[in-house]
Amino acid sequence: MTIIGIPKEIKIQEGRVAMTPAGVYELTRRGHTVLVQKNAGVESNLPDERYIKAGAELVDTMEEVYARAEMIVKVKEPQEREFPLIRENQILFTYFHFASDKKLTEAMMRSGAVCIAYETVLDQNGTLPLLTPMSEVAGRLSVQEGAKYLEKPQGGKGVLLGGVPGVKPADVIIIGAGVVGSNAALMAAGLGANVKILDINLNRLRYLSEIMPANVETVYSTRFAISDLVKTADLVIGATLQVGMKAPHLLTREMLKEMTPGTVIIDVSVDQGGCFETTHPTTHANPVYVVDGIIHYCVANIPGAVPVTSTRALTNATMPYVITLAEKGWESACQSPDLKQGLNVVQGDVVFQGVADSLNLPYKEWRS
Repeated sequence: MTIIGIPKEIKIQEGRVAMTPAGVYELTRRGHTVLVQKNAGVESNLPDERYIKAGAELVDTMEEVYARAEMIVKVKEPQEREFPLIRENQILFTYFHFASDKKLTEAMMRSGAVCIAYETVLDQNGTLPLLTPMSEVAGRLSVQEGAKYLEKPQGGKGVLLGGVPGVKPADVIIIGAGVVGSNAALMAAGLGANVKILDINLNRLRYLSEIMPANVETVYSTRFAISDLVKTADLVIGATLQVGMKAPHLLTREMLKEMTPGTVIIDVSVDQGGCFETTHPTTHANPVYVVDGIIHYCVANIPGAVPVTSTRALTNATMPYVITLAEKGWESACQSPDLKQGLNVVQGDVVFQGVADSLNLPYKEWRS
């Protein structure tokens, strides 16, 4: 039986928790021990009493969780305070986004831990089942935040996203037509905006052109198209993804100079280094900054703003994999192609090619 630890997230204003009481119950009824740090679920409206009822053992400190657990299940990547607590051969199952953080990657290599990243687990349909629920939240929330920061008191243009009769709605440009982009497009269209969504995958664009509302237009993505469209945009959402790799810079500093002051740009790809040249990570406490008159929203954990929704959506997706890892052990569980794709750093080696390439680190193929 496996001892599983759920520490309280310590990233700034991160209210999610890695497991709901329902998830704890599924593990404890199978004979596993689940250690939950006190108050880990409070901001997700999951008080300690519900974890106790589900069979969890409450512990006082993060240090005790790491010291006793064989497998740590988290939401966000380990923070620096957690680095010294991680042990050799300990399993860490969380979002890592290694490709944009060499310091984190090297710390995990030194720890000798087994790091399985939610964001690179790939299912048989070629989708990313553990990234998808948070991408859905981030895509929808990006429009909500964009609408807010377009307001004049927030520094924006003073434009209402959907307009009103007799006044044209806002122009929204979405770069990337994956899960984030398509969810953002649906939200923006639902509010009445004029939406253009860009991608280089023509099959994806054909599909979206069939299912999206009439106020969503698909555009093949080129540097020229992006440069042209952002000049008149009110809101630009960056939603690109290269699995396990650093995001490409598609919106350059030069392009900002052609945009109207007060335009809002939201980089949902910030976890992977950002798809805007002027991106740097921000927090929910200080979410925006201005470059050349353009408002940048680059919060690195956007779904953390709605932890009640996000925690439940994440646990729904992760629990089958947590159970498999707990029941079979990581080496046996990672024989399956989906979890094998989740392996990023194993006992000192980078075993995911995209991470190694992005950070210029040695790559070693994992063999069981």
